[in-house]
Amino acid sequence: MPGDLPHPERSEIQLTDVLFALSDPERLAITRQLADGPLDMAACHATDPNLPKSTKSHFMKVLREAGVIRNEPNGRRRMLTLRRDDLDALFPGLLESVLRS
Repeated sequence: MPGDLPHPERSEIQLTDVLFALSDPERLAITRQLADGPLDMAACHATDPNLPKSTKSHFMKVLREAGVIRNEPNGRRRMLTLRRDDLDALFPGLLESVLRS
């Protein structure tokens, strides 16, 4: 399907990739926004409003490739969701601990 981006299967998600993705303050801020529910990518913002669009896109790519978020087409836009079920199943308590830190 056009517009689909690759996402790792649950079994392919690695702890080191997740920890790396969440180690950046801006990527962690995005993840915290998604903890409350899905967001349109245009509504999701990093903590620094002066960041270039390309940097924001890179943050989303790192989070998606690590298995932290899903970035899927929604009409002409993109919907971001946190992969909480997958992360909780693989690493119980990790996501909640990181989000509270």
